[in-house]
Formats: sequence, structure tokens, C-alpha cells
Amino acid sequence: MKETCIFISDLHLGLQSFEDERKKERLVEELLIKIKPEVTKLFILGDLFDYWFEYRKVTQRGFFRLFTALQDLTDAGVEVHYLIGNHDFMHRDFFEKELGVKLYKDPVEMIIEGKKFFLAHGDGLVKNDTGYKILKVILRNKFLQWFYSLVHPDFGIWIASSMSKGSRDYTSEKNYGEEDGLIESATNKIKSGFDYVIMGHTHNRIHKKIDNGEYINLGTWIVKPCYGLYKDGKFEILNWKENGEIFK
Repeated sequence: MKETCIFISDLHLGLQSFEDERKKERLVEELLIKIKPEVTKLFILGDLFDYWFEYRKVTQRGFFRLFTALQDLTDAGVEVHYLIGNHDFMHRDFFEKELGVKLYKDPVEMIIEGKKFFLAHGDGLVKNDTGYKILKVILRNKFLQWFYSLVHPDFGIWIASSMSKGSRDYTSEKNYGEEDGLIESATNKIKSGFDYVIMGHTHNRIHKKIDNGEYINLGTWIVKPCYGLYKDGKFEILNWKENGEIFK
């Protein structure tokens, strides 16, 4: 079966003003509608939202169009895979039960048309990122997540938003070394036999050949909306439109 796969990462929905976020959500919705007739798999490589904390009975407001577009895809038989990022503070079962989206807490290895793909958000894969690795263990602690869920959603989401800003500032200001903080990790994966290594997290848009493979970082929609396309054995990063114009 021939595959058409779409990859997006680091949209950080909810970051900016209401008006700007409504425009961004419409851009995502338009992209998902556009790809629906042809796409077979959609991969969201983390940080779809600037913060996400899922309560048992409460869903964050403001993303109705996105949720509807995602459910339309899964209802049409498209596989939607969501790799949790560092701004995804807590997921329960909303995406899986309500939208039919497959959630992953760890990197994913997958064969697509005979090619080996290594997919990850990228957080925690950088050797010199000890501070974040410690923070990740704390944020993923089940007891602390349960305790946090007792906080009223209005206050809890405000806290999550503040933590998210700190995490984003840390990522943007951190010096990960030459070229890209994930380049060494990607190189090792390619040397071990992977054809494509695709990540996000650092917000640095990169498409680089390494030995017999390719390393892709999808950048961030905060800077320039784009998506990865794998079709006919070829991967490319395509810019997506804003305010009716295609980015050059």
C-alpha cells in the first residue's frame, strides 16, 4: 500500500492572543481538511498546545475546530499518531477515546513503505540537557499529576501556562552545541539503520542528509507554519499559508 504521511510539530496553540490563536487554529484546520482526501497517516510530534493538562471532567476551551478536524480524519480511516511533548503536561484518554488518536509517551519506531522511521518530540534526547531530564521525571510523576488534578481547572491551567512559558524560554535560550542539540542523537539513529529521524522541540527547522539517512526537525509554527510530507519515497518540508499567502 502506498502511503502519504504528514508530520507537524510545535504549534503551541494557546500561546498568543485570542485573535492570533484563532487564526492559527484555522490554519491547522485548513491543512487537515486539505490533506484528508489523500493522507494515510498524520503524525503530531508534540507540543500541539502551548500547555495541556487534561482533567477527568474538564476539557480546555478554544480548540473545537481542531478537535472536529482530527475526528473527521480518524472517522475517514486516517491513522493519527500523537507523540507527547514537553508542553503536554498531562494526557488522559480524551484524544484516544473521543478523537480516535493514538497517544505515545516515548519515541516511536515505524516501518513505512520499507523505510525505517524514528519519530520523537526530541525532549530528553540531548546529552547536555540534564536539567530538563530531571524536570521531565517530576512532571511525569503519577502522584504529582494526581495531586495537581485536585487544583481547580482555572487555577491549574494558569499554573500550567506559566510553567509552559518557562519551559519554552529555557528551550529557546539553551545552547545545545554545534548545529542542533539533537544532531548527535539523530546521527546515531541513522548509523544504527534508520532511514529517517524526525523530531521537533528545539524549534530549529532542519532537513539534513546524514550518511544514508535524513534528519528532519520540523521547526515551529510560532515562526513559520509548515508540515513534513512523505510521499513516493521522498520527504520534504512544505510551508503552509498564513493570511491567505504561501510562505516563500
